[in-house]
Amino acid sequence: MMTSGPRKKSRGFTLVEVMVALVIAALGLAAVAASVSQMVDAGYAMRQRTYASWIAQNKIAELRLANVLPDVSETSGETDYVGREWSWQATISETGVDNLYRVDVRVGLRDGDENIRTVTGFIGEPGVPGQSNLVWVRNSLAVGEAE
Repeated sequence: MMTSGPRKKSRGFTLVEVMVALVIAALGLAAVAASVSQMVDAGYAMRQRTYASWIAQNKIAELRLANVLPDVSETSGETDYVGREWSWQATISETGVDNLYRVDVRVGLRDGDENIRTVTGFIGEPGVPGQSNLVWVRNSLAVGEAE
């Protein structure tokens, strides 16, 4: 008869060790999930601010392209953009410089009271189309002659 030498005792994990490992893994996963959720919220907020900024810049561009001297006033409206309803409010005020006006456009979601973004622009006295190019060319020629 053959004797097999000393037997090694096989040792597995105890239930307590397994439970501790699961608790540690659960805490780690919860921290990762919270971090991912925070990044998603930050991305959403950044996207909303970007859209609101574009809407405000479009309103300022529309006022400039009207090519008229604006009146000191406050206007508001709504627009549909990227599948959402947005509200905007434009305030035109004097700057203290003749024929130069400040335009503040506040934009938010229509169903919310929160102002997401405010963009400021300036509108001056409308000029004759192409007139600024003539001044530029005249000044460029004068600089060229001086050299």
